[in-house]
Amino acid sequence: MFVPVIGAGSIGRRHHENLQALGAHTRLLPWRGFDPDAFARLGADGAVIATATQVRLDLVRLCTGLGLPVYIEKPLAPDVATVEAILCAAGDLAARSMVGFMMRYHPATIYLAGRDLSGIYDASFGIGHDVRQWRKDWRFAASYAARPDGGGVLLDLCHELDLALALLPGARIAGVASLGHPAFPEVDFATRVGLAGPGQIGAVAMDYLSPVSFRRMVLRGTDLVVDFDLIAGRYGISDEHGARDLDLGVERNRMFLAAMADFLHLVAGRAVAADRLLPRLDRVGPTCAAIARAWEGRVFVGQVAGDFG
Repeated sequence: MFVPVIGAGSIGRRHHENLQALGAHTRLLPWRGFDPDAFARLGADGAVIATATQVRLDLVRLCTGLGLPVYIEKPLAPDVATVEAILCAAGDLAARSMVGFMMRYHPATIYLAGRDLSGIYDASFGIGHDVRQWRKDWRFAASYAARPDGGGVLLDLCHELDLALALLPGARIAGVASLGHPAFPEVDFATRVGLAGPGQIGAVAMDYLSPVSFRRMVLRGTDLVVDFDLIAGRYGISDEHGARDLDLGVERNRMFLAAMADFLHLVAGRAVAADRLLPRLDRVGPTCAAIARAWEGRVFVGQVAGDFG
């Protein structure tokens, strides 16, 4: 099976290495200098699109026009119109394509998806870190994340918003407040997305500012309390069996490998377990549209200081 990767940044290189580890033939194709005609002659079976967000629509059209299922890195697109255009371009191939919501493969997510969460009345999802210390020899100002047309923390760290919508299917977005930076107009550095549903309130918070990295899910219900700290590896619950900690840790790349293995099954036309967490493109369209709608609906209520150059 031949599955090239378009986009040679850090995530593209990860997918390239994981495809090799899974036994697929692959090739890493940088976006800079990408030749659509040469790509069409490769004879690929599928493709991974790991470019910056704002250039993906044409690549989806190219790949699906060649009959290739695609694995598209998250977020699918920054605006609802482009999400809809991608879904339209994919057509029937959407059922054999995926979006890179790899946090759905975390054991904590899988555990919660197997619990009855109907009694949850308050939910909090959060992620934050100092973006200046994200990667070695990496500059925020030179990255896709600093672009006003598809950058910012809401899109960059949208896994938590995806998890909230996947685990609490009745939740809807109820307002988006963001903090910007004077040097990067229209780029959100800290964002809080309100959630509301039948008998539920909640929020998803993400930021580029926290000096100490954090990633937590806290759910409070009438018969279940969940407090998961994914950075510290503490997974506490309290239910009818009492309070205890669960063993739900995982090495990060195992989630990427599991997602890519499912994609290879789809490329080959093999069945993949159709549980509600599988981020198949035809199934996560509403979530992708909700993320885009949240990004389009940001209200900048203030600014942060600091040198992010």
